[in-house]
Amino acid sequence: MKRSLLFLLAAILTFPLALGASRLAAQEGFTPLFNGQTLDGWQGGKDGYVVKEQSIVSLPKGSGNLATIKEYGDFDLKFEFKLTPGANNGIGIRVPSEEPGQRVDPAYKGMEIQVLDDTSDRYKNIQAWQHHGSVYGVVPAKTGFLKPVGEWNSEEIIARGKHITVILNGETIVDADLAKASENGTIDGKDHPGLKRDSGHICFCGHGAEVWFRNLRIKELK
Repeated sequence: MKRSLLFLLAAILTFPLALGASRLAAQEGFTPLFNGQTLDGWQGGKDGYVVKEQSIVSLPKGSGNLATIKEYGDFDLKFEFKLTPGANNGIGIRVPSEEPGQRVDPAYKGMEIQVLDDTSDRYKNIQAWQHHGSVYGVVPAKTGFLKPVGEWNSEEIIARGKHITVILNGETIVDADLAKASENGTIDGKDHPGLKRDSGHICFCGHGAEVWFRNLRIKELK
């Protein structure tokens, strides 16, 4: 009898977790980008990333770019991430393939959505377009919506044509038409040929810091 009660109690305690996972996996039209166990479906700087606790973790040294093998045009990307103090990474979108021996810079050849602990003192003098969630060099994000370092954040990036939306922990921090934002030149004053692209790879843009990513899933938009 006691053993049966223990089994029942365990089932009750784990049911909400299982239900949540099922609902996450069952979101209509979304496909996992990461299976929680391996880097199958990804290419590039695998030496700079490891799989740990069902997360993709960028390493403090040599993380570089880790890109999807598949290319995407218009999409809705959802994921969770956890920062370490002073961490710096990014989500590259519509990034072209790398030629042998040539590293592509997603911030210019594609577009880079910043992933940054901009609460750190080391970034106190950064430009507005360098804050977390910004389209690097092009569109500044609203600030103040990151959770404390070490806690999981949820983020959604929607790319539909030239319109980019970034939602952080339920708050829309970027909602911009890239054509309008760059019609008189980009705010960093640099050339961003990636703004003209309509498809490409999605990648992590590691900058030598530990950042955790999990529950990556994507819906391709028509």
